[in-house]
Amino acid sequence: MNQCGKSVRNWLLGYIHAWDQFWFTPRQPHLLSILRIITGVMLLYSHLVLATDLSAFLGDSAWVNNETARQLHDGTFGLSDYGRTYLWFISSPTLLWIHHVFTIAVTACFALGILTRITSPLAWFLQLMYVHRLTGTLFGFDQILTYMAMYLILAPSGSCYSIDAWLRDRFTSPERGRFWNWLFPEAKATLLANIATRLLQLHLCMIYLFGGISKARGQTWWDGTAIWYSVSNYEYQSLDMTWLSDYPRLFSAMTHVTLFWEIFYCALVWPRLTRPFIIAIAVAVHAGIALALGMITFGVMMIAANMIFINPEWMRHMLISLQRPSQEGEG
Repeated sequence: MNQCGKSVRNWLLGYIHAWDQFWFTPRQPHLLSILRIITGVMLLYSHLVLATDLSAFLGDSAWVNNETARQLHDGTFGLSDYGRTYLWFISSPTLLWIHHVFTIAVTACFALGILTRITSPLAWFLQLMYVHRLTGTLFGFDQILTYMAMYLILAPSGSCYSIDAWLRDRFTSPERGRFWNWLFPEAKATLLANIATRLLQLHLCMIYLFGGISKARGQTWWDGTAIWYSVSNYEYQSLDMTWLSDYPRLFSAMTHVTLFWEIFYCALVWPRLTRPFIIAIAVAVHAGIALALGMITFGVMMIAANMIFINPEWMRHMLISLQRPSQEGEG
């Protein structure tokens, strides 16, 4: 009985150690910094697109006006939620433009890594305000951008590949004080970088799991025709994929593989043996969506989101090796 108790105790301690290692092992921020650049550029692109016809999206004369947008969240048409935004109450076109220019400036600073400790949460907050206001005009692209920006707040994502890093290397010293060193953090392994990474990974797993379960409720994903109906839809079609009609077994296999991959992504992406195959399928699926269905921004962001499972040490060494040839050439 004593031996059995020791076995149970060692088993529990092993799981506690694995849990502690999973969440609290310091991680390098280099991969998160790359994701900051991608997320920031895509946020900037999104806000620039809004700027091409701002009055159609915001204000009292928008396609979905302020009052209707508010009622979609306050319980007038159903359940009340927490999708609140101050943009419901701004009617002045001039004030909306001032706010939007400010948003573009903040987002550009976030992408470039300028005062990232400040511009990162600010860029996410402004994006959230737009998401809550633009009900009815949102796509998966907007949701992915918002969740990526949210978790990057936690990490020192401006510690490398940024203007902050350039400023730190030239002007920061221990004598400058704790706030200065917090504002321009070193590019070193930290707990926050690991926690942000784990949250991004788990959130992505949940997105795929519930997306796969939702697909499994539809008949076309079981009879193998879902891929065909998607690529042959002229509303989204950007490449002529009608040749697939001559190969029903091919699009049927693609449909079932996609459904299996999406549902079991959350389990198969963690083991090192299966991870490369799962990520490769993710790249293929989202590249296909980008090219065949015209959803380029969504496809790019989903591929970028899957990068979170790349080892940051490997990414750092790869970038260093790419810099060496150019430096040698200059020498």
